[in-house]
Amino acid sequence: MTDNLFQPFALNSTIELKNRILMAPLTRCMADDNLVPTQAMADYYARRAGAGLIITEATQIREDGQGYPNTPGLFTPEQIDGWRVVTDAVHKNGGKIFAQIWHTGRVSHPYFYKGDEVLAPSAVKVEGTVPRMRELEYQTPTPMTQAQIQQMVDDFAQAASNAIDAGFDGVEIHGANGYLVDQFLHYSSNTREDEFGQTPENMARFPLQVVDAISDRIGSDRTALRLSPGAYFNMEADSRDKAVFDYLLDQLSERQLAYLHVGIFDDAMEFDYLGGTVSRYIRQNYPHTLVGVGGFSAETGSHAIAEDKFDLLAIGRPFIANPNYVERVQAGETVVEYSEEMLTQLV
Repeated sequence: MTDNLFQPFALNSTIELKNRILMAPLTRCMADDNLVPTQAMADYYARRAGAGLIITEATQIREDGQGYPNTPGLFTPEQIDGWRVVTDAVHKNGGKIFAQIWHTGRVSHPYFYKGDEVLAPSAVKVEGTVPRMRELEYQTPTPMTQAQIQQMVDDFAQAASNAIDAGFDGVEIHGANGYLVDQFLHYSSNTREDEFGQTPENMARFPLQVVDAISDRIGSDRTALRLSPGAYFNMEADSRDKAVFDYLLDQLSERQLAYLHVGIFDDAMEFDYLGGTVSRYIRQNYPHTLVGVGGFSAETGSHAIAEDKFDLLAIGRPFIANPNYVERVQAGETVVEYSEEMLTQLV
């Protein structure tokens, strides 16, 4: 039984979702060469408006935040206009949609923005090459100055404001999966010795500044955050990270955000220094709305909600294979299995 997935859920007094199934952010690399969303993207998201909330693919806050080909932006008038076509289409079909906004930090590559500098907390290179463009090797980043950090905070807030101008119902800050915000939160990627490094309070400073700047700009009720306390993607594990996230979650508990979103590909993964899974750890340390994700089916996600492991269920790849995923599950129909060739199609 999955009946609990189809109950309305109020994020707050501003936003009520028609069901508890969210469409997780899924990078599709389908923007045009100016990083403007296309009509095909508007059609793609509109077909999935049955979700209680759509979270878009991660979207750059500024030019040097790009780490993958044809990922959309939210920093030019043309990009804002392109997203407005998307949000209008989703709203016309009765859906709600948040923009996930990011800067990829040390996972960015100058190839995309014709620059010569990669900005990150510290000069710690991530090993490997750019997906879909394996000829591009990651570079050793330049540590951000305090002035550059402040500018980045301002640019996150401006992108959030641009998202509201584009018709989004809110934004989700991508603070997970080894990208810029997450890079400040882990000892393996943050070796700074100033007020943004070394201690939990310092390492959480930039993420909290981003959260607060965006909340001040568009309202905390329209601001959400995705987190990866367990280092597993573009990041080395360090048991000291737990103290950073203990502090961060304590601080976030005092803020009235729309939700926190677990950042994990498979929530069955356990981390010794967190005492188990990421969702279990966050649930123990954060008292407000939590979105679970990572390998759940409608049935297992429904069961987890019933056991109070989280409040909302984000579904990823099955939404690629099933534009009408919510309707199929509610009708008891079999869902189409996802396969990798579907990534090259925008259906």
